[in-house]
Amino acid sequence: MKNFNIKAVLFLNYFVFAILLNSVGTVILQVQQNFGITKSSASILEGFKDLPIAICSFILASFLPKIGIKKSMLIALFLVSCMCFVMPFANDFWFFKLLFTVVGISFALIKISVFTSIGLVTDTDKEHASFMGFLEGFFMIGVLAGNVLFSLFIDDHNPKSTQWMNVYWVLGIISTLSFLFLLFSRLDEKEAKSTKTDLLGDLRNSISLFSYKKVLFFLLCAFLFVLVEQSFQTWTPTFYKEILKLPTSMSIQAGAVLAGAFALGRFLSGFFSKKFSWIYVVSFCVIGFAISIILVLPLTHNIQIDEGTGWFNAPLVVYLFPLMGGLLAPIYPSINSVILASIPKYLHSAMSGLIVVFSAIGGTIGSMITGFVFQEFSGQQAFYLSLIPLSLLIVSAIFMNKLKINPKK
Repeated sequence: MKNFNIKAVLFLNYFVFAILLNSVGTVILQVQQNFGITKSSASILEGFKDLPIAICSFILASFLPKIGIKKSMLIALFLVSCMCFVMPFANDFWFFKLLFTVVGISFALIKISVFTSIGLVTDTDKEHASFMGFLEGFFMIGVLAGNVLFSLFIDDHNPKSTQWMNVYWVLGIISTLSFLFLLFSRLDEKEAKSTKTDLLGDLRNSISLFSYKKVLFFLLCAFLFVLVEQSFQTWTPTFYKEILKLPTSMSIQAGAVLAGAFALGRFLSGFFSKKFSWIYVVSFCVIGFAISIILVLPLTHNIQIDEGTGWFNAPLVVYLFPLMGGLLAPIYPSINSVILASIPKYLHSAMSGLIVVFSAIGGTIGSMITGFVFQEFSGQQAFYLSLIPLSLLIVSAIFMNKLKINPKK
């Protein structure tokens, strides 16, 4: 297979950061139990993760090809490896703020680099869309693996136990291995660089993207999607623990089931993107997810869970709730691939930076709103709110589909 080695490394890098980024839901649940942190205070961890992503992406997106795509990924993996080896000794909430700040900065480098690299290792728009779908699917496999991994270190009989932080030894080893694999892989970065411009010219190219209406509607779509996605991913463990009254380890495993549904949905998007127009795929998923919210959430009211409940004897809603993620999953890779395939490769880094910025802002706002509504009202009402951004998302996608981009060389 052409470019097999570097493609495999991109998958592995995404896998590592899938675990680290999406551990925020588990960590939010655990710091509430370990350090007595309130829901609204714990939700700030999403900001410590996403705001560094947004800020660094905005600053670095235009310059990353000149810095070096491979070099940027190596720096990111080195930073998170060091931080993971520190975390087993954490004894205060601020350690987790620092952890997610480092993870956020590093993910900004990784995601821009990976999104830029996709255009370098694929040859056609359909290949680009398919690879993007499979890559995002593998990202969700990482989320699934991360939830399962964390759940193995949880002590259900002692909520105050901090033994779960030993999971960071494992994560440190995985990220170090990823660093070594990348170090000995080759990536041809020439097409990602514009030989006609200096750094100031690259910055102008980035700013010029805002002049296209298709880009503006895409950024709104990305913002709205991640607002909904992160709300569900971050707060599912807490929802299962406090609303459905399930054990902590099972609540975290529910996040793994949600991630598995996301992974399946994104792998399928890699297949369906070759068969159908992206707007049909996105419309079907948005409408299907909205209907599933309306049908499934009422089943979570006044539910009775016995003390000995496990995955083999749980009520139906325990399975249905995370499976909804399969409908939400194909949206993100579909819209990302469409916009990246619409512009020249030398602009992919700048566009990737904007994707990361608006995704990060959406994730932070979504998680904080959900955390606030969850605390002040109920978990069900917090998730019902997602119907509003979902409605705006489908309208924005329709407008985005009607517009074209003819960038100036």
